[in-house]
Amino acid sequence: MSYVDGFVAPVPMDRLADYKKMARKAGKIWMEYGALAYSECVADDVKPGKVTSFPQSVKLKPGEVVVFSWIVYKNRRDRDRIMQKVMSDPRLAEYAEPKALPFDGKRMFFGGFKPIVEF
Repeated sequence: MSYVDGFVAPVPMDRLADYKKMARKAGKIWMEYGALAYSECVADDVKPGKVTSFPQSVKLKPGEVVVFSWIVYKNRRDRDRIMQKVMSDPRLAEYAEPKALPFDGKRMFFGGFKPIVEF
């Protein structure tokens, strides 16, 4: 079975082009180091819920959109190895400071997941 990292972040609409630029660069690097798939998706049909939702989870503000991303790896060991390489890659150094990110990293959430059903 594979292993998946998932990310959800609020991105200001006026910074979406900057986010895409960062994501394209990061995606190429992740794939170069061995990720099996890399996807970045912008919310299209995501409404606030009564209890919780994607917008509520990131405390979405007016003028922002939710971005949902995932990266697929062969297994957890590969993920750990790849993540270490990506995080130390000098091509992404410009995003090391929180203020350099095109979104509020404090409202982003992420985690690693073991699939329980795959086709």
